[in-house]
Amino acid sequence: MSRNVKVNVEYLTRVEGHGNIVVNVKDSKLEDCRLEIVESPRFFEGMLRGRSIFEAQHITCRICGICSCGHTLASIQAAEQAIGFKPSRQTTELRKFLLHMEELDSHLLHIYLLVAPDLLGVKSFVPLIATHNEVVRRALRMKKTCNDICDILVGRHVHPISSIVGGFTKLPTEKALDAMLELLEKVLLPDMDATVALAATLKFPEFNRPTEYVGLVSDEKEYPLLMGDVGSTEGKRVKKEDYRSVTNEYVVPHSSAKHTKWSKDSYMVGALARVNLNYKKLHPKAKAVAEAIGLKPVTTNPYLNTAAQLIECVHCLHDAIRILKAFQEDGIDYEEELVVGLNENGRIPVKAGRGVGAVEVPRGILFHDYEVDGHGKIVNANCIIPTNQNVNNIEHDMKKLVPEILTLNDEDITLRLEMLVRAYDPCISCSAHFLNVKFINR
Repeated sequence: MSRNVKVNVEYLTRVEGHGNIVVNVKDSKLEDCRLEIVESPRFFEGMLRGRSIFEAQHITCRICGICSCGHTLASIQAAEQAIGFKPSRQTTELRKFLLHMEELDSHLLHIYLLVAPDLLGVKSFVPLIATHNEVVRRALRMKKTCNDICDILVGRHVHPISSIVGGFTKLPTEKALDAMLELLEKVLLPDMDATVALAATLKFPEFNRPTEYVGLVSDEKEYPLLMGDVGSTEGKRVKKEDYRSVTNEYVVPHSSAKHTKWSKDSYMVGALARVNLNYKKLHPKAKAVAEAIGLKPVTTNPYLNTAAQLIECVHCLHDAIRILKAFQEDGIDYEEELVVGLNENGRIPVKAGRGVGAVEVPRGILFHDYEVDGHGKIVNANCIIPTNQNVNNIEHDMKKLVPEILTLNDEDITLRLEMLVRAYDPCISCSAHFLNVKFINR
């Protein structure tokens, strides 16, 4: 039977930022299908020009309140490479720990408060306060715990203070290490077990579309989140400095976020992409969760990005515990504590150069690219956000999904499309970079 469907979702809910879903099916033929990103551009690259690399991380962490630590780390990585500074092993391990806390904080917010309502048949998390009170309390408790740990390590989670170029201005004391480990083992571990048990009861929509999955890859044994090359499930691998050959950004009329593609028409970044690329490097506890829920590489159902986030939560939690226990055993070298822009030998030397930061933040691989002059001032900057890499892939998913669900009623079709976009955990405001300017009388 012939079918006509019109979907016009203005300002999709339970995502960060403003995006619209537009679908038009006439006589069972898909005529229009797009994800409109309608946010104004941010111009953070322009704000960075002329600023010192030692203050850049305090500017770029304002790009996103959810991935604030991730932007800090990508900014620092780009700045340090530009001036030829190599961080110590201690600094690198503390940065990995900080990134684990951000992955946990963001993933738990998405799983519990943004996706779970769809899977439990309600419009938001508010009705769950009455029907699933302990679940909501657990979600808020876990998120608060991650924030508390970030407070201890870097002063605060949103817009961190003590993580800077060269290292940390304040290193954790033995008491702080004990406090963070206690929070991980006595609060997050039992709550994570309960989270995994809850996830086993949830049913995700069935849908598959093979695509290219892109993320950090490494020859090291660990699951790469902070460092590595850029790789894909198509067998490609390039140095992070060559990220432009991956992203290939281009403009479409209906989006203020640029689109990207590499080997295929689109690609996906984020938790599912990382699990597909680096499954063997997951912590054994995380791999056990993946096996229990039946997620193995290469999984091509984008709704299962949320399940991949849960797997990463387990991985990050156990690896964070490992890092803290190693510091408890080996101790902290407090000689590495910095005054801003200084080390024990005086000011950190600067020189002209280019540096690229590539860090896996919750929504996928994030790039910061700085060109620096001989005074340590940023001459040019480029930031490519995970969500702006995903919007093209979301559209391609939508175009395949709609013809497959035309037997549903209009309300269920709309819900399924909203759930698809939410599965990517988009951070829409951060993705907007393009401005369409119409010049009059020129």
